[in-house]
Amino acid sequence: MKKLMELMAEELASAFEKAGYDPEYGKVTVSNRPDLCEYQCNGAMAGAKAYKKAPFMIADDVVAFLKDSNIFSVAEVVKPGFINLRVKEEFLAEYLCKMAADPKYSVNTAEQPKTIIIDYGGPNVAKPLHVGHLRSAIIGESIKRIGRFVGHKVIGDVHLGDWGLQMGLIITELKHRKPELVYFDDSFEGEYPEEAPFTISELEEIYPCASGKSKVDEEYRNEALEATHQLQQGKRGYMALWNHIMQVSVTDLKRNYNNLNVSFDLWKKESDAQPYIPDMVQQMKDQGFAYEDQGALVVDVKEESDTKEIPPCMLLKSDGASLYTTTDLATIVERVKLFDPDEILYVVDKRQELHFIQVFRCARKTGLVKPETELSFLGFGTMNGKDGKPFKTRDGGVMRLENLIADIDEEMFHKIVENRSVKDQDAKETAEIVGLSAIKYGDLSNQATKDYVFDIDRFTSFEGNTGPYILYTIVRIKSILNRYKEEGGNLDAGEILPAVNASQKNLMLELTKFGSTIENAFEEKAPHKICAYIYEVSNAFNSFYHETKILSEEDQAQKESFLKLLGLTKDILETSIDLLGFSAPDRM
Repeated sequence: MKKLMELMAEELASAFEKAGYDPEYGKVTVSNRPDLCEYQCNGAMAGAKAYKKAPFMIADDVVAFLKDSNIFSVAEVVKPGFINLRVKEEFLAEYLCKMAADPKYSVNTAEQPKTIIIDYGGPNVAKPLHVGHLRSAIIGESIKRIGRFVGHKVIGDVHLGDWGLQMGLIITELKHRKPELVYFDDSFEGEYPEEAPFTISELEEIYPCASGKSKVDEEYRNEALEATHQLQQGKRGYMALWNHIMQVSVTDLKRNYNNLNVSFDLWKKESDAQPYIPDMVQQMKDQGFAYEDQGALVVDVKEESDTKEIPPCMLLKSDGASLYTTTDLATIVERVKLFDPDEILYVVDKRQELHFIQVFRCARKTGLVKPETELSFLGFGTMNGKDGKPFKTRDGGVMRLENLIADIDEEMFHKIVENRSVKDQDAKETAEIVGLSAIKYGDLSNQATKDYVFDIDRFTSFEGNTGPYILYTIVRIKSILNRYKEEGGNLDAGEILPAVNASQKNLMLELTKFGSTIENAFEEKAPHKICAYIYEVSNAFNSFYHETKILSEEDQAQKESFLKLLGLTKDILETSIDLLGFSAPDRM
């Protein structure tokens, strides 16, 4: 289905051509002066130099061919040569009827669908999710959903950190606390217990304790490094403990991600990439890319155009141990082998940009990916508190994600109960739905690459550019539609008719932008554009609602038209928030 802007541009291009000018000048933009017109064309201004003619003369020639337009009710020239445009109410109504009948409301399915892997989440096992994990999960989930909606095959991978020093620290601390455990008995040859020798709560206490010790006790740290090495060499008892750590951690991670309405297709781990490392490293040596530098194995990745120093990409440390770069490169090898993706997108903290520049360049230089395979980095900014510093708990610690969600839910619960709009037994469930919108919209409404202030008071408000305001708008529409249905009305009857007032036409024009907004949001990996769009739609709807008698309209055909328009507005808003990763309750 063609976008409204495309149809308008075709009409303008045709008029320019008929008037004897290059049709390329017939581009249309949304007016920056909505009090004067809805759209405008500045092509006459651009063509003045080429045709050695005053812009208003060119514009006059073009407008002469728009007098019988099916699309425009007004096409007038404003000096020095702007063409101001207004859309016919009849044409707009017909366009919205077609949108309503389109399963994707004018979003076109990609002609050449890609296979895209999104690497988002990235938690370390044995550690609780904290607010630092929020942005990757929320942004990655939204981009995954948008990509699928426009027709691509998008695969989400959590990419767990499970193979580093934290494993050696946990094993070492367990050994100190419970040396009698069978996992530490080298002579043991039987089956290890099925049940883990710790709970998730104990595990989450063990790691920071061990980490703290390793920073002040060099002997303890060396013991942990040795335990890490033995695990990576496949020591039987340590592998059994590792399996317990993984099982307990992943179960808890899935529960927490589920509370965020975030899901992954793959629960791949750093350890999954380990088998690919030896051959990959050997290949880089054989091809002459990898060389020794002060005992470490590195690949040069600097380029002549670099304006800052890009250090070599280190594959192996002097003791032969692998690093994050090694694991990330081996993960690319694994992904290419298993999925042959057209693009791999990493949604990670922007402070890791240098790391990914090194990894991407190394992967390309050494032929780990095809030349046409895209390796993309979406670096997000920091979530800060009101003091402008990274978000912390009141005592200065890093806040656990589940505690943040609980705080938001509690705030929403109090506001909903104060409103007395939902029965007490439903208020808790409603608060969780609205609370999630507050968190996700609060994050996603900011451009991903920028830092932002996480302000609970503002994000949970029912007014302004917030998730709860968007949901309140959807719930208001649902309430009107339900009331009409309860009164015996048929929501399938009738069709959208031409607008009867300015606020209705404004809402209709906003709805036509859905397709281009979604396609553009995917193209630019920019969920904030969807947030900005639904805020405009919500404002337009609420203006229309306050200025128009909907259910008390006496003309039945007009009433049915209003309700059809409400239905389309609801569908577009609900589709949009689903792409952002949250939903709306029935009441608030």
